[in-house]
Amino acid sequence: MPYSITLGRSSHHFETLGRLMACATPLRSGDVLAGVAAASAEERVAAQFLLAEVPLEDFLNHPLIPYEDDEVTRLILDSHDASTFRSISDLSVGEFRNWLLDYETTGETIAAIRAGLTPEMVAAVSKIMGNQDLVLVASKIRVVTAFRSTIGLPGCLSVRLQPNHPTDDIHGIAASTLDGLLYGCGDAVIGINPATDSVPAMDRLLHLMDDLIRKYEIPTQSCVLAHVTTALRCIEMGSPVDLVFQSITGTEAANKTFGINLGILAEARAAALSLDRGTVGKQVMYFETGQGSCLSADANHGLDQQTCEARAYAVARAFDPLLVNTVVGFIGPEYLYDGKQIIRAGLEDHFCGKMLGLPMGCDVCYTNHAEADQDDMDTLLTLLGVAGCNFIMGVPGSDDIMLGYQSSSFHDSHYLRQVLGLKPAPEFAEWLEKMRITGQGRLLPVEPKNPLLAHGKI
Repeated sequence: MPYSITLGRSSHHFETLGRLMACATPLRSGDVLAGVAAASAEERVAAQFLLAEVPLEDFLNHPLIPYEDDEVTRLILDSHDASTFRSISDLSVGEFRNWLLDYETTGETIAAIRAGLTPEMVAAVSKIMGNQDLVLVASKIRVVTAFRSTIGLPGCLSVRLQPNHPTDDIHGIAASTLDGLLYGCGDAVIGINPATDSVPAMDRLLHLMDDLIRKYEIPTQSCVLAHVTTALRCIEMGSPVDLVFQSITGTEAANKTFGINLGILAEARAAALSLDRGTVGKQVMYFETGQGSCLSADANHGLDQQTCEARAYAVARAFDPLLVNTVVGFIGPEYLYDGKQIIRAGLEDHFCGKMLGLPMGCDVCYTNHAEADQDDMDTLLTLLGVAGCNFIMGVPGSDDIMLGYQSSSFHDSHYLRQVLGLKPAPEFAEWLEKMRITGQGRLLPVEPKNPLLAHGKI
């Protein structure tokens, strides 16, 4: 379906809705690399003007990837609730933006129409929104999940404690974990990226975390971020699996390069649920995403990277996750070149995920060869805090020595919690007080008699 517009003396023509979406996307290096970006700023503005006039129902009538070619498209369209969509079906993309920004449109109002939204609709409206629009609308939306801690409540900010080690050394991981706990981090999850994706390595790390959580009665959950099939084998052999992790993307072809499909994810969720290890909730999946994965796999079907990213959220929401994390700057400058692009992508991802009902966190991060620095990350961190992000990463010194990238530190959560008046998950906050890590919500000086240090080891 072609779209055309004349601006001044120039005419602009876009053959398909997918092409229009790509050209309307704010500039990013990945789309340029893939050859789908607008050729000029003028063409980008023309595409945004046209996209604002597109009826929302066009995204149902003209799938960006054909139904018969892609199981993610089939998931999106088969799960779409036509009756819920009816209340907004007469809106264009631009009118939908205005509706979202209206004083009367609350988080509850958005939740009521969520089943009628597709990722493509949400991605489209994000492309014609400014950064402040993305922050404002996302701040209206709360998505609350639970396993052993309750994540996403109003006034709360949680942290994934990320104690990675380049050789999976138990002592190194334990030391980083202790450091993070003493800074009040870990209420979202204690999540380890293993250096070796093997059943023995995962089982060993799972037992380390399980022993720690049981010994100190920590109201949190652990996750070893190995491949979903490795987690399945660990479950079969009786390992103490709390959460099942998997990186996901927005197209069937890209997910195949990750060695997964929707059936495998469903099997893993059922297996984790069968263990019944949660105490205050039963959400057992942890997904990570990031703009550029479909493009790097040459599996984007001509779509821009942000639209592909939004489609990944359809995969995530089908499995009722505890946590979804956009690792926004991790892939590198080939896809998000500098701090400006990383900041914009982080706000887009958080907005789109929340709109689709996901418990969104963000790894506020960059690689050392990107044109970005810690000041850029401080800006994104602050914006996400205002936008109501469910959780961030806590990495010792903000430098992940195993994955080799820069993230947020244990200290950063205290900056956000102080400046915005936020607290940890309620169960975890109570535990921090009991363990004399905090007092009246403030970090206490670490004393030798602290229960975590009483035996000289964790």
